[in-house]
Order: sequence, then structure tokens, then C-alpha cells
Amino acid sequence: MGARAWALLLVLCGTVFLEGIDIAMVAIAIPSIRSDLGLSTGTAAWVVSAYVLGYAGFTLLGGRAADLLGRRRMFLVWLGVFLVFSGLGGFATEGWMLVVARFVTGVAAAFMTPAAMSIITTSYEEGPERNKALLVFAGTSAGGFSLGLVVGGLLTELGWQWVFFTPVFFAAAILAAALRLVPAEAARTGTKPSRRFDLPGAAAAAGAMLLLAYGIVRLEHGLADWPLTVAAAFAGLLLVAAFVGIERRTADPLVRLGIFRTGSVVRAGLGSLLYLGAFMGFQFVLTLYLQELRGWPSWQTAVAMLVLGCDVLLSPTLTPRLVRRYGNTRVILGGFLMAFAAYVLFLPVGADWSYLAMFPTLLLAGTGFALTLGPQMIAATDGVAAKEQGLASGLLQTATQFGAAIGISAVTAVYGLAASGGHTGHAGGADGADLSAFRVALVVPVVMAALGVVVATVGVRRSRRGGEGGSGAAVAGGGQTAAPSASEALRLPVSDAR
Repeated sequence: MGARAWALLLVLCGTVFLEGIDIAMVAIAIPSIRSDLGLSTGTAAWVVSAYVLGYAGFTLLGGRAADLLGRRRMFLVWLGVFLVFSGLGGFATEGWMLVVARFVTGVAAAFMTPAAMSIITTSYEEGPERNKALLVFAGTSAGGFSLGLVVGGLLTELGWQWVFFTPVFFAAAILAAALRLVPAEAARTGTKPSRRFDLPGAAAAAGAMLLLAYGIVRLEHGLADWPLTVAAAFAGLLLVAAFVGIERRTADPLVRLGIFRTGSVVRAGLGSLLYLGAFMGFQFVLTLYLQELRGWPSWQTAVAMLVLGCDVLLSPTLTPRLVRRYGNTRVILGGFLMAFAAYVLFLPVGADWSYLAMFPTLLLAGTGFALTLGPQMIAATDGVAAKEQGLASGLLQTATQFGAAIGISAVTAVYGLAASGGHTGHAGGADGADLSAFRVALVVPVVMAALGVVVATVGVRRSRRGGEGGSGAAVAGGGQTAAPSASEALRLPVSDAR
């Protein structure tokens, strides 16, 4: 890649870095925010949940909007919205103000991130160049989250407001660079996209995603008010059915349903959901274990977890070599196997484990991230028509957001149920019951990683049937390839019929 191509990639990666660091810093600052504003436990939880709802609820719509309304336009506009509402969060004096600001910030990320990813997939030539760009993009996201844990702990000492003001400076710099570097799109012919936008489908999709995300977030409360949780999930499923019906009938659907016949797109989405769910669930349990049971301060916990961000180094260096040699499907399977081994190793965690005893799990989990998420991005977008790159990106980002929400909500619910049952008659007392609850909650990421191994194994078998050459590297020139890439071998026959 040339200097300008690298500069563009740096800007786009800066966006996903901004998103990662923003989420991590706010999570670290929640105790200080709660104390300073006098928030209830429920309101404090909604500061985090509101962002999740906005992100998960609108990512699919955001991805398709990039295709229909312009990737550059969506990227720049929603980066600006992200900047404004992140700053407004720092001026909040009431809990509801902060919740609203975080919801809109999440919606902005839902439009901004798929647009950035689809700009990559349409600006870099399909094959090794695009693969490398996507792997760097994936690694930058996790690096931002890992760094955000440390930076958030330090900024909170100055005042929690700086957790919201700092992203403003990052976003302003990225926006200024993006205005110069993000390429303008070719003029579209025929009917203007804005007149063909599927508003009924968009409304049904957004409503369905919001309700399903709300139902998932409510799992954190366990059995409390379970009828509301069930009602939200059921209403979301009804809207999904309505959305499918709308898309079948409309001439210009928001989502061409035929894209779900592409095996690589479906497996990449499901694999990303399972890996992110397991990873975020484990990270949440680990944070509780270190801070609540072990009594580690937030900065010490953040530094200890930095090794989880090793993928920021491995994604652009090790992973491309492995993909070229073994293909996407085998690398993804290797990442899931590492994750499964990591979480199993942590199951017998003790009350006084040394950091050295935890280190293998942290290193395996971080390395597995590098081997899984980047190749999933390649598999989800490789070979998809340019006009649907935003849709493919939105589908993948929707899966990752739902995965993260499911993972955190599931371990929270399991931990709460295990802890409430373990305090009665437990031989080890309160600390022993808490440790037992941590171990039970760790079963969630273990199960999700095991399911991911199954999905990845299916992908490997499909690629073998498709005659994968093993290298997964396309040879540029005249549209010919020496052997089909791993992601090409994954794809099933696709019909254009909706």
C-alpha cells in the first residue's frame, strides 16, 4: 500500500480505536459517576446499557444506510454526532442526561463503524491488500479497548468528565483528517438512493433490534421482572417476522434476504457473536474477580488485563501470514481452540492465584482474538458486491454487538443466581461463595467458545469440499487466481432472489 492508502487506513482505524477507548473509559468511570451524581444502581447500569442499545439497535440500519446514502457522508456526519454527544456527556448533571447522551453516542457508532469498514472493503483491492487492512482494523479496535481501561482509570482521578471530553479531541482530529482523505464516491445513476430507502423495513429492523437488545440486557437482572424480559424478546421476534415480510414484498429492500444464503456471511456473523460474547463475558468476570474478590484497584486491574490487547500487535503481523498459509477457516478454528483452552484453564481459579497463574489464560485469549475477529471480517465481506458492502459490514457489526451484550448479560445473570444461592450454607463463607459463583459464571464463556469451535469446524469442512488450496491468498491480475481463497471456498451458491 502507498502512503495515502496507509493514511486513509489510519483515519478509519482511528474511528474504531475511538469507539473502543470510549467504551472502556466509561466502564471504568461508572463508580465515580455514580458517586458524584448520586445515581441509583439501576441508573448507573443504564449509562452502559443505553450505549449498547443504541449501537446494537441501529447497526444493521447504519450499514445499509452507508450503501444507499453514501459511505463518506454517513461516516463524516455520524462521526460529528459522536463528537458532539460524547462532549455533552461530560456536562451532564443528572442521570437521565447521561443516559440520553450515551444512547445517541451508541447510535452514532452504529452508523459510523459499518461505514468505516465498508470504506475499507471498497477502497482496497480484494485479496491480500484488503485482508491486511481489515486485520489492522480489527486489531485497532481491541487495542483501543485495552488502552482505554488504563487511560480511563487515570483520567477518572482527574474527574470523570474527562472520560467524555477526551474522545472529543480524538474525534475532532479524525474528522479533520477524514475530510481530506476519505474518497468521494462516484455519482450514482438512476433513482436517487434517498427516494428508494426502505423506510418501513428500516423502522421494523430498528424496532426489532432495540427490543431484542433490551431483552438481552435485562438478562442481567436474572429472574427479576422476568415477564418484562420475555415480553421484550417476544415483541422483538414479532418485529423480525414483520421485517422479513416487508423485505419479501418491497421492490427495493433494506436487506436483500438472499445474502443469508452466503455461507461465509452467516458463519462469520455467528462466529463473531460467539467469540465476542465469550471474550466480553470472560473479561467481565475477570474484572469482578480482581476488583471485588481480590481487592485490586482499578488501575492495577487495567494494567493486568493489558495482555488481552496483544492482538493489536498480532493482527497486522502474525495473522496475515497464517491466513496466507492456512486460509481463513483454519485460522479462525485455531483462534476458537485457543479461546476454549484459555477459559477452561481459568475454571479452577483460586482466591489467591498469582498473576503468573492467570497469564496463560490472558495470553491465549488475546491471541485467539487476533486469529478470529480479523479473519471473520474478511470472510463476511470477501466477494460481496460493492453495493452491499455496507450491508455485510452492518450484519457483522450487529452480530458482534449482540454477542457482547449476550456474553456480559449471561455471565451477570449466572453469577447473580449462583451467588444468591451460594451464600446460604456455603462452607467457605461469603468469599468462598463468591469464588464459587465466579467459577459457575465462567462456564458461560467456555460454552460459547465450544459452540464457536463447532461453527469454525463446519467452515473448515465446507472449505475442503469447495477445493480450498490451503494458502487462502488470491493472485492479482486479470481477475484470475491461482487457487480460491478461504473465504471464496466458504461461499455457497447464492441466488439473487430475495
